[in-house]
Amino acid sequence: MPNSSNDPLYLLIKSLSKSEKRNFKLFVNRLQSNEDSKFMVLFDVLDKQNEYSEEKIFQKTSDITKAQLSNLKAHLYKQILQSLRMNASNQDLDIYLREQIDYAKLLYNKGLYTQSLKMLDKAKVSAFEYEKNAILLEIYDFEKHIESQYITRSIDTTAEEITKSANALNKKISGTNVFSNLGLRLYGLYLKTSHVRNEKDFLFVSEFFKSNLPAYNIDELSFFEKLYLYQSYVWYNYIIQDFLTCYKYATKWVDLFTENERLTPVYADLYLKGLHNLMAALFFVNHKTKFNEVLNKLEKLGSEEFILNNENNSVLLFQYLYINKINYHFMNGNFSGGLYLVNEIESGIERFHKKIDDNRILNFYYKIGCLYFGSGDNTNAIKYLNKVINHPAHIRGDIHSFSRILKLIAHYEMGDTEMVEYQVKSVYRFLYKLEELNQVQQQIINFLRKVPVMDAISVKKEFVKLRGSLIKLQQDPYEKRAFLYLDIISWLTCKIENRSIQEVMREKALNKSRIIND
Repeated sequence: MPNSSNDPLYLLIKSLSKSEKRNFKLFVNRLQSNEDSKFMVLFDVLDKQNEYSEEKIFQKTSDITKAQLSNLKAHLYKQILQSLRMNASNQDLDIYLREQIDYAKLLYNKGLYTQSLKMLDKAKVSAFEYEKNAILLEIYDFEKHIESQYITRSIDTTAEEITKSANALNKKISGTNVFSNLGLRLYGLYLKTSHVRNEKDFLFVSEFFKSNLPAYNIDELSFFEKLYLYQSYVWYNYIIQDFLTCYKYATKWVDLFTENERLTPVYADLYLKGLHNLMAALFFVNHKTKFNEVLNKLEKLGSEEFILNNENNSVLLFQYLYINKINYHFMNGNFSGGLYLVNEIESGIERFHKKIDDNRILNFYYKIGCLYFGSGDNTNAIKYLNKVINHPAHIRGDIHSFSRILKLIAHYEMGDTEMVEYQVKSVYRFLYKLEELNQVQQQIINFLRKVPVMDAISVKKEFVKLRGSLIKLQQDPYEKRAFLYLDIISWLTCKIENRSIQEVMREKALNKSRIIND
């Protein structure tokens, strides 16, 4: 008998807010049959469970038999969705518009053609205003169907208008699909390889982008065509590490919503994503003033109804807000000051753990590991780096690779030379197999192989030698990728000058700010 917290009905019930549960019970009060009373008993039992268990269902009620359970679960699932749909029609534009189309269909089936067309006209106005192009096309198709069955006095002009509008809309949708497909495929490339590692990667990504980018006139593009065009440019430039151009197009992405404010609540997920990508670019170009400005804007969105009343938007806001709060402390070299975020992030992951993908969680754990390392707490740094390392490496091989290297350094910092000697070979094999072994990583591993058996004077010379080599590599367009994940040069500086990593990083952050401001 299956006992799984991944049971779809159980997860749906657990996702309901108090008000949604109350509305559901009001919704089913109209139902009086014995079968309906049974599914409400099932609802109450599942609502009280901390983990899905069919054994406990049968223990709590004698009215439900094993033979009935499957059908009752399916019935309850459907009723909950109907209740949610009814209550969401006033909050979700897509659901409202489809409801209007459904009403128009009911009127059409009754032979009330004029009323059906009026209902569609009403839906069409909102669909047009809020760029709901797929729904708008569905409305045009239904209008054509009705007009072909019911001859109106203005059939000639109406048919011409509908046909013209539908053709223009099809062109918009086609263009949107081309740009959105390109953006999605670039995102897939990023998850697979992260930033370009060598000239071969660069040529492949560049050719892919250029060959799939259609010719366009920006002045003729619709809102969504522009949005996905900018998104594609953001991902392309992010992958090739051209962060200034990435910043340029992320700004265009966000500005598009500023120019069309009415669309922000409707497409909040895309707006949040734009703000997040803008901050990612600002982080890499180290523009603190602008970064803080956008971070404050993102944080204020947490009080907006379109965030509070939409679980998906709440999940996205949590992810983007806390990743960038950590980045804020990285930019300022204040690792200890960011440790308060760890408990808040852990609570958020616990709350949303079924709704956050592995990529985001691994990113959180790696950054938390870096926070602890930067604050001098190597034990907790290793704890969080292990959370990354122990996860299958089928996604984000880059984070897996740098987690292993940083863990070696943390063990070295703790004086655990035997562990460093033991693990350095397996880390090398891992990087080689994953094709993540670049010159920076190779030099770090060679260094960690030698220093455990050296005396203090020789070790310091090796620190100086390695730092000099890495400073040169930092100028290499295909080696600078490593420094996006791990500021090994600052760590070497702290060892050479006998200072804390946090002190060195804070000084470095201050100097960067002076350069930007000058």
